[in-house]
Amino acid sequence: MSSEAPLKKRKLPLFQLCIAAFALIAAALLLLRGVNIRALAAQGLYMIRDAGPLVYFSALAFLPAVGAPLSAFTILAGEAFAAQITLVGVIVATMIAIAANLALTYWLARYALRPLLSRFTEHYGYRIPRVTKTNALNIALVIRLTPGPPFFMQSYILGLAEVPFRLYMVVSWLCILPWAVAFVVLGKGVFNGNFKLVATGVGVLVAATAFVHWVRKRYAARLD
Repeated sequence: MSSEAPLKKRKLPLFQLCIAAFALIAAALLLLRGVNIRALAAQGLYMIRDAGPLVYFSALAFLPAVGAPLSAFTILAGEAFAAQITLVGVIVATMIAIAANLALTYWLARYALRPLLSRFTEHYGYRIPRVTKTNALNIALVIRLTPGPPFFMQSYILGLAEVPFRLYMVVSWLCILPWAVAFVVLGKGVFNGNFKLVATGVGVLVAATAFVHWVRKRYAARLD
């Protein structure tokens, strides 16, 4: 990939490492103390259901913009709300919330918080690509399909690079679609012990991974 593509110099920020370490230590302590992890998970799902789908999917639209993992929302959504709005309804609500998140992060990066986010991305070693009419699609695809940068960071990079909004939305939404659907279905299957749903979710993930590898390889070569 050429020098115009974003480069990542710091793969794991210290803050993220501390959060991961804390989560692992907390889980180990709970297990050692004989805490029923399954009961805690059931209680957490009850609280999510009690809050309702509007609150949950609103949180999905906003919180990933500040670094909350998108997968944490998608993998719980099916189990939490499929009984209320059906699994298809959960997938539709998830993709609408993701579209809202994409629009929000683009607006923050290109307009509202541009100076702050520029310094933030530079601090973590990301280079903002130089976008033109001829390379905008290639850059958007490569950034969205390159493993490593978190979803929200990809959005900020594309916003800072001033990729045209319509192109940004279409490419970003289509690139995240198979992963979001797979995690919703997979999560529902895992929580219910439904092998068919688990197999379907895993199958979508495998197919998406293979397709992403092919597309990334094809379009990355065009930036050289």
